[in-house]
Amino acid sequence: MPEREQLERRTTELLQRLIQFNTVNPPGDEQGCQEWLRRLLEDAGFECEFLCAVEGRPNLIARLSGSSDGPTLGYMGHVDTVLADPDDWTVDPWSGEIRDGCVWGRGALDMKSQVAAEAAAALLLAEEGWRPESGELKLIFTADEEAGGSKGAAWLCNEHPEKVRCDYIINEGGGDSVEFEGQKVYFGGVAEKGVFRFSILTHGKAGHASIPRIGDNALTKMAPILEALRGGRPILEMSEEPEAFMRALGIEFDGDVKAAFEDLERRNPAIALLVEPTLGVTMTPTMIEASHKVNVIPARARLRVDCRVPPGRGADHALARIREAIGEDGYELEFDEMVEGSRSPIETELMQHIRDFVEREDPGAVVAPTVLPGFTDSRSFRDTFPDCIAYGFMPRKEMDLFEAAPLIHGADERIPVCDLGLAGRFFAELAPKVLG
Repeated sequence: MPEREQLERRTTELLQRLIQFNTVNPPGDEQGCQEWLRRLLEDAGFECEFLCAVEGRPNLIARLSGSSDGPTLGYMGHVDTVLADPDDWTVDPWSGEIRDGCVWGRGALDMKSQVAAEAAAALLLAEEGWRPESGELKLIFTADEEAGGSKGAAWLCNEHPEKVRCDYIINEGGGDSVEFEGQKVYFGGVAEKGVFRFSILTHGKAGHASIPRIGDNALTKMAPILEALRGGRPILEMSEEPEAFMRALGIEFDGDVKAAFEDLERRNPAIALLVEPTLGVTMTPTMIEASHKVNVIPARARLRVDCRVPPGRGADHALARIREAIGEDGYELEFDEMVEGSRSPIETELMQHIRDFVEREDPGAVVAPTVLPGFTDSRSFRDTFPDCIAYGFMPRKEMDLFEAAPLIHGADERIPVCDLGLAGRFFAELAPKVLG
C-alpha cells in the first residue's frame, strides 16, 4: 500500500498539472489533458483507449485487469471545467499554485481534484505491482460533463456500454463534511433528483402600451404564478434517502415529515437548508419572456421553471405538485425536459467500505446517505446499468461543505493539500478491498 506522504504528494502534483490544462467548456479542448493522463497510465501498465463523440474531445478509459473474472470497480471523473474570469481571482485560475496549504485553480474542487486522487492512487498501486486478484479496476475520465455529458458519459453509456460497464462506480457528488452538534458528518451521495423543467404560458391580446387597457396583458397574468412560486419551499414528503440521512444525524422520525424537518431546522438551520430540497418537488422560476418591443402589450408570455423531483417519482407526481402550488386555471403548461431521478441501494458492501474508512480516519464521524438536488454523470450509469451501484464520494475533512460550496464555479476555487491526501488514501485502499 502506498505511504500517506507519497499519496498526498502525488495527488497534489497531479492536480497542479491538471489545472494547468485549460479545459473550460465550452469549448472543452480536453485532448491535451487526456493525452497526458493516458501516457501516465499506460506507463504504469494500464490498457488505455480514447472514445470520442467529436474530434479533439476524447473520453479516456483505462483498465487494470486481474487474473480471473470478478467485479469491475470504476473510478470516474470529468476533466472539463466551467469558465473562470482571472480579474475576479487572487491567483491565476490555471496556475495550480499552492498557497496557504491549498492548491488553487479552476477545477480544484469540481472536479480535477477527484480525478487527481483517483489517478494517483491507481498509478501508485500499479507501480508497486498491485493487480486485482479478480475483476478489473477501470478509470473513466470524461469530457463535456459541464455541458450535460452529451459528448461524455451519456454518449459513452449509449454508444459504448460494453466499454464502460461497471458493477461499482465512485464519482463526484459526495464526501463533503459538516459539523452537527459536535459530530462530523460525511455526505455519501447515493441518489440524485430528476429534472422536470417546464414552461408556463399565458395568453392575452396585443395593443399599444401607451393605452394600457386597450389590450389584455399576458405578462401581468404571470404575477400570481410568480407569487405562488416565490417562497421556494416544497411540500415535504419523505423518501428513503432523506430518512436515512436524518437518522444518521439522530433526528427522530415517526412518520411525521414536517416534525422531523422542523426539529432539524431548529438544531441546525444551515444543514436544514440543504436537506429541504431533497424532501419534495422544488420549482424555481428562472426565465421569463413576453413582448419583443417595449411599446407593445404582449399577447403571449412564457415563464420557464427549473423543477427537480425526488427519485422514484415521475411526471404525474410533478404535475400534481405543480397544480397544488399554482392552481389549474389561467395558464398552459408544457414539460420541456423530463428525466427521472436515479438512486443506488444504501446498504451495500461498498457503503460499508466507505464507513470503515471514515471511522478510521475521523473517529466518531458518521456517513449520512444523501440525495443530490442536482445531478452528475452517475445518472447515465444507473440508467444504463440498473445493477450498477454508483456513489458520489471524495472525502474532505479540512474544508467543510459550507466553505467549499461557494468556491465551486466561483472565484478562488481551492482545496486543502491535506484533503487531497485523504482522498488519495481512500481510493488507494478501496480498490484492493473490492478487487483483492
